[in-house]
Amino acid sequence: MKIVINSRHGGFDLSDAALLKYLDLAGIEYVQEDSGYGWSNVKVHDVHFYASDIARDDTDLVTVVEEMGEQAYGSYSCLKVVEIPAGVEWQIDEYDGLEWVAEAHRTWC
Repeated sequence: MKIVINSRHGGFDLSDAALLKYLDLAGIEYVQEDSGYGWSNVKVHDVHFYASDIARDDTDLVTVVEEMGEQAYGSYSCLKVVEIPAGVEWQIDEYDGLEWVAEAHRTWC
């Protein structure tokens, strides 16, 4: 299984071009509006759509990151595709936006 993570401090994000390519590949209808601030607003069913709305193991997301490389990176991200064995229950952990894939386990507080 392939999973997309952010491999530097700053946080997961996609470039505008990568987000639009993802939506096209996934067959999701959207409306793109100019925000007036130098970036676009993307809406799906009249609701703002962000990269964080995408499951990290989404095959279309993996394809976009693999095909676009650095052009897929958002402002403060450096995206990486990590491959893990099938059947592993996983989660994404992070520190200050730097992420890694960890095997899920029980936690109590």
